[in-house]
This record gives sequence, structure tokens and C-alpha cells, in this order.
Amino acid sequence: MDTTKARGRSAVVGPSKPRLLGILGPGLISGASDDDPTAIATYSQAGAKFGYDLLWLSLVCFPIMVVVQEISARLGRTTGQGLAANIRQHYPAWLLNGCVLLLLVANTIAIEADLGAMADVVRLVAGGPHLLYVVALGALCVAMQVFMRYTRYVAILKWTTLTLLVYFAAVLMAKVNWGEAASGLLPRSAGTREWVTTVVAIFGVAISPYIFFWQSDQEAEDERVAPERKPLVDAPEQAPSALHRIRLDTSIGMAVATLVGLAIMLTTSATLHATGKVDIQSSTDAANALRPVAGRFAFALFALGILGTGLLAIPVLAGSAAYAIGEARRWPVGLARQPLEAKAFYATLSAAVVIGAGLNFIGVNPMRALYWSAVLNCVVAVPVLALMVLMAGNSTIMGEFTVDATLRAVGWLAVGLMAASVAVLAATSI
Repeated sequence: MDTTKARGRSAVVGPSKPRLLGILGPGLISGASDDDPTAIATYSQAGAKFGYDLLWLSLVCFPIMVVVQEISARLGRTTGQGLAANIRQHYPAWLLNGCVLLLLVANTIAIEADLGAMADVVRLVAGGPHLLYVVALGALCVAMQVFMRYTRYVAILKWTTLTLLVYFAAVLMAKVNWGEAASGLLPRSAGTREWVTTVVAIFGVAISPYIFFWQSDQEAEDERVAPERKPLVDAPEQAPSALHRIRLDTSIGMAVATLVGLAIMLTTSATLHATGKVDIQSSTDAANALRPVAGRFAFALFALGILGTGLLAIPVLAGSAAYAIGEARRWPVGLARQPLEAKAFYATLSAAVVIGAGLNFIGVNPMRALYWSAVLNCVVAVPVLALMVLMAGNSTIMGEFTVDATLRAVGWLAVGLMAASVAVLAATSI
């Protein structure tokens, strides 16, 4: 193990650093990356099409997101292994391989959509060829993960989350009708097929399987690179501070994700829906449509957010796929490892981005990519969530640190919600 990296990582998140930025890490990055360009497109479509009517979904999603991510984080921190490694150890290989394969396909499609959206933003601002920007942005994301020192890379991901602040600035410029917005926090139903599909899509982007894998692996990664940190099953004295940090980190990260989604829906409701611009096909469509309605500055803010969240989300999408496949195949994994120490892991990570970029060259429709990404997210989430809840409540796996009945109940609610989403998507597709 690279001891320089280990010492550096300890300085970032070690127990001797109580500052908030030191406490925040996997949960904050997971929450921020959950608002990737495909999620921005989904929230923009919801706001443009239905106005304030779907704001209540944020109140439903937030507690579920917090619980689900806390379970994944506690699983990684308690066992010292990522989610895929735990599934491999305790469940049949066919179940693990099926989940990992679906995750890889879903993440690759999401990478394609995110790279396309980011390239469109650069082209809108600077002109030039779309595909050139796809290649350049994909290469940048791979280079950061492969060649940058782990502690520096994690710090950059943390600071990149600040780009999400632009969406709160956009809200302030949007002339929101706060009375109507408040009424949108009360559940209501339009009952149409388009409304149902939009609701399911929001669940699909809010409760994303790739951040389950990412957060559990990052908790395990911290233990790999910080010698003083041990799995809680081996070092129970570390549990109080570790579990407190996980809950705080996860709650803040999911609050960020939820508030950004709300800000996007508020902005597009107050500008696009209010002026009859309801046909939004992508996140860049939303940014471009804001220009004549809310001014060039609002367009610039929205575009900057798409670029920033893409640069944050693509490494998480590719990294979570590489962690899952690597643990399933028993490869050495971890961004703290040198590339020559984990060749297959880094090759998988790079391949996911390369394939995602390549899909842009064959003209995959961005709306279809967005739709199928949401579908696959829902499909993958059902078995993975069920396995997470089962493992988190199993004392053979978690020792004395099994999650309590309330967290398990909310976890099973999430399983039911995502299963219902799959059923609805199947019915609307037919």
C-alpha cells in the first residue's frame, strides 16, 4: 500500500479532524453526484411540464435517500468491504453477477447521456464540434481517476460539489410564486401516463443504485488507506464516532441532492412552465430555454451547473461500476491503489467512460438514454436494496452493529417503492 496516500487520506477524514469539511466525504459526494445531468434533465422536465405540482416528491424521497445511503455506508464501514464484496460473500454468484451486469449497463448509458449533455453545454457557450468535447471531457474524467493522487482527487470532488450552489442562485432570479410553490408540497395526482412516468423517473434518479455501491466502497476505502481505522466488527470502540460521522455526512449529502432537485423544479416551473415552454428534452434544452426567459446570467448558471455536476458524477458512475465488477471478480480494487496495483480495476473504470463516450458517436437519442437509464436504475435498485437491508440486519455480517428496526422498515419501503416503479414502467412501456 502507498503509505503516502494513507497518511494523506487520514489528514482528510481522520478522527483527529473534527472540522465539517473533514467529516463530509462519501455521503456528500454521493448526494452531489446524484444530481448529474440526467437528473437535472428529469427535474427540468418535471418543472416545465407540471409546474409546482411535483415538488412534494422531494419530501417523500429525502428520508428514504438518507436511510438507504446510511445503510450502504454502515455496511462498508462495519465490514471493511464494499457492497459487491459483501453480496459475493453471502449470496449466490448468479444474483451478484446479474446485479453487477445491470449496474454496468445502467452506468454506461448514464455516462453517455452525461457526457453528451456536458459537451452540448460547452458547444453552446464556445461553439465547436460536439464530439470533440465528448472525447475531451471523457479523457479528463479518466485521467483524474487514474493519474491523480487519491487524497487530491477526493478533495477536488468535494470542492466540485460547490457548483451545485448555482441552482440556488438561479432560483433567486426566477421570480418564483412562493404561494403556489408551497401548495406543490402537498401530494396531488394528475393521473396521466406522462405524469406517472415522470414520477417514476424522479424516483429512479433520486434513489440511484450506483451511489449505493460508491458510498459503501468509499467507507471501505477509508479503512484501506488509514491504518488507524478498522472495520467496526474488529474495532467496536470506533463505532460511536464512525456512526455519528456517517449519519451527519449522509444526511447533509442527501439534503444537498434534494434541495438541488427542488431548486431546479422551482426554476423551471417559474420560468419555462409559466411561459408555456413545456417540451424540454434534456438538461441543455432547459439551460437554453432559460436564456430568453430569465436572461443570459440564468442560462450561464444553469449551464455551469450541468458541467460541474457532470464532472462530479461521471467519475462516480465509472468508479462504482469498477468497484462492483472488481469485487465480484476478486480483483484488487481501490482508487488509493496505484494503476499497476489494480490494472483490471482501472481498465474497467476507463472502459465504462470510453464506451459511454462511444455511444455518442452512434447517435443514441439522449431522451431514450435518459429513459432507459431510469428504467435500469429502478430494476437494479430492487434486488440491491433488498440485499442491503437483509445484510444490514444480519448479526452474522454486522456483529453488534446491525441497523435498527426503523431503518430496516424504511429500507423495505424503498424496496417496495422501486418495485412498484418497475411495474409502472413496464405497464407504460407496453
